[in-house]
Amino acid sequence: MPKASLLVCDDSNMARKQLIRALPAQWPVLVTQVSSGQEALDQLRAAPSDLLLLDLTMPVLDGYGVLAALKAEGLAQKVIVVSGDVQEEAIRRVKELGASAFLKKPVDPELLRQTLDTLGMLDATAGTSLTVPAQALREPTVSFRDAFREVVNVAMGQAAALLARVLGVFVQLPIPNVNILEVSELHMALADAQRGNGLTAVCQGYIGGGMCGEALLIFHDSEVADMARLMKWQQQDHSSMEMLLDMSSVLIGACLSGIAAQLDVSFSQGHPQVLGEHASIDELIRINSQRWRKTLAVEVSYSIEGHNIHFDLLLLFTEDSVPLLTGKLAYLME
Repeated sequence: MPKASLLVCDDSNMARKQLIRALPAQWPVLVTQVSSGQEALDQLRAAPSDLLLLDLTMPVLDGYGVLAALKAEGLAQKVIVVSGDVQEEAIRRVKELGASAFLKKPVDPELLRQTLDTLGMLDATAGTSLTVPAQALREPTVSFRDAFREVVNVAMGQAAALLARVLGVFVQLPIPNVNILEVSELHMALADAQRGNGLTAVCQGYIGGGMCGEALLIFHDSEVADMARLMKWQQQDHSSMEMLLDMSSVLIGACLSGIAAQLDVSFSQGHPQVLGEHASIDELIRINSQRWRKTLAVEVSYSIEGHNIHFDLLLLFTEDSVPLLTGKLAYLME
């Protein structure tokens, strides 16, 4: 019979599946899964679990909100935060809110076992004949979109941590959007970004493992000066465009590296270009219209806490890249 109860809270089916598979094989535990922070709170109010494995980036009520509510309501609860947001400030904040430990995604099974052992969750006297109950091994079905969104979630967290270190700020992370767009929809979306809305876009091509695409980093012109000040950019020596190109290379490179590491591929990046100066949205669409009949579009909207700075990162994978991506994700989705 199970000796411990475990609540896994993550809005991603992929993340919950990875967590369940990472649990010690001989740990007699009963696992319950929820996909939102509010569900987790409701569950814990009704019947506390021995341990909560908690994601941070979730819609409506995120992991910070769950931890704050547990603390405010005096609900004594062991919590291990498992997140793609690996900023030092994120780790400090969850510890301050009462989390027992922090593990980065995708979770390392040995680190998870060690953490469980440190928290006294594993019964050292249990024999190896004990197995996890069948109901604890119920794994969610994972779609391509969910699996790739989780891969991007981890990658964007790594990119944000790098940006946070460079700028000395805290980057607020969203849930990435992953969609298949027809070329006409893509054209409309990108054209809007260039149609006198005070936006500047930097474009950088990438290729690797038979996959290719374009990364776009879109800035609000009104926030470029604030970004330059944050980066301590010397305006008299360098233009704001050079600053944006430099930042784009760092952020796009970090995000692509995070994706590549999880998929076991390597991406080469082209030189970044400011759209409108060296290329236009229309020209980008014209060159890629055949490859972009159906585009896998990933959108990540970053914002910097305490500053009026927001920017969008778009990763546009060509239609021919989708089957290759699907193959790379298959082992995660099975």
